[in-house]
Amino acid sequence: MIKTVTTIADLRSEIRTWRQAGETVGLVPTMGALHEGHLALVRQSRAKTMRTAATLFVNPKQFAPHEDLATYPREEADDLAKLEKERVDLLFKPEASEIYPPGHATKVMVEGLGDILEGECRPGFFTGVATVVTKLLVQALPDAAFFGEKDYQQLQVIKRLARDLDIPVRIEGVATVREADGLALSSRNAYLNQEERAIAPALHGTIAQVAENVGRGSGAAEQAEWGLEQLQRAGFAKVDYLTVRDAKTLEEVADASRPARVLAAAWLGKARLIDNVAV
Repeated sequence: MIKTVTTIADLRSEIRTWRQAGETVGLVPTMGALHEGHLALVRQSRAKTMRTAATLFVNPKQFAPHEDLATYPREEADDLAKLEKERVDLLFKPEASEIYPPGHATKVMVEGLGDILEGECRPGFFTGVATVVTKLLVQALPDAAFFGEKDYQQLQVIKRLARDLDIPVRIEGVATVREADGLALSSRNAYLNQEERAIAPALHGTIAQVAENVGRGSGAAEQAEWGLEQLQRAGFAKVDYLTVRDAKTLEEVADASRPARVLAAAWLGKARLIDNVAV
């Protein structure tokens, strides 16, 4: 069985032993319900560092009261088997009280970058993410930490907080892993029924077309409007946003004169799907 620790002290003790042996360390933070997207992060860590630690913690601070904390997929036995198969060296699986002890009052907020798009649709979400990721980075102090590009805005927020807070960890993005029909892998895809699952690939197909059109010279606003109409026609009940943004700052852009990203979030039944592609 994979070695599992539940306290920060034990996590640091294990990593200290690796450090003393001259070994480099990679960290893969997760909330469990692992799929091939998570395992791609593990494989990247194992390819680039000598030791890999994964975390499994469903972070309550990033869920609003009306969101799915209670029903978020939890498959611990399956997760452990997958991490074992990928030869992860250590799993950190803390209780909420270990991460947020009584009296915990400090929050990390990335202003601007964390207030738009996902931050606007899910108030408080990025404060919860930024706080827990900052804690995990400081607790483990790995050489590198690996995050998926599917959560592209989250990746940019984490890169910014690591830079701004002088956390000496290299933040690495890993390409989105998709089903054969283009749907980005996500733990929340489990919420899709058969009919919704058939519609879901239209999200990637639409934003990929928007990215291609913008890359060929079409206006960003015009293409975003076209993409929104396509998603509505495909059967998405609600589209939170479909937009073309600067790849680093996520500021709105008019065209492809600088590196850009098409980002979208849309609802199918109980499932809120997010995706993005480069222009």
